[in-house]
Amino acid sequence: MFIIEQPATFTQEIKKSRFLAVAGPVSTEEEARQFVAAHSVFGANHNCWAWRIGMNYRFSDDGEPGGTAGKPILQALDGQSLDNVAIVVTRWFGGILLGSGGLMRAYGGTASACLRAAVKIPIVATVEATVICGFSDLALVQARLATSPGVRILHENFIATGAELTVAVPEVEAASVARMITDLSSGRATVLLPD
Repeated sequence: MFIIEQPATFTQEIKKSRFLAVAGPVSTEEEARQFVAAHSVFGANHNCWAWRIGMNYRFSDDGEPGGTAGKPILQALDGQSLDNVAIVVTRWFGGILLGSGGLMRAYGGTASACLRAAVKIPIVATVEATVICGFSDLALVQARLATSPGVRILHENFIATGAELTVAVPEVEAASVARMITDLSSGRATVLLPD
């Protein structure tokens, strides 16, 4: 599965109708709704959209015949193995009817082209680990975590003897990151991994 790095756009004209697709990363249903609202163009004939966040998804035909817009847009997301992405395809009607098949191809094709142009990043399963270290090791531990691929420091909580760091670690690298921190601090730092 992939997510897109930043918003992407694509525009095309099909039989005098103009189509504009805007896709962007989202992490919650509320963000997806806000994205759709922010990128729907007032005054356009249709603002059709779809989003997927894990197992949750929604789509809308926005007045187009049922199944001719939102579902093909969602299929474009799924066809490119994308997650945590919302996309809006806006149509300005050009006076020529496209028919059901034509609408499905137009909306799905516009969405697909937009998503193909986007920079995609693989979604990596992570676990949250807690690193407890003294002040003497803190700077070195932080520096090493910052340069470890896929590792992010989510929260720092300072305690009397040092700090507790909440860290997101790629699941497949969790044991090696824990070993690296232990070795780096000569066993003074403690790494707590979830069971």
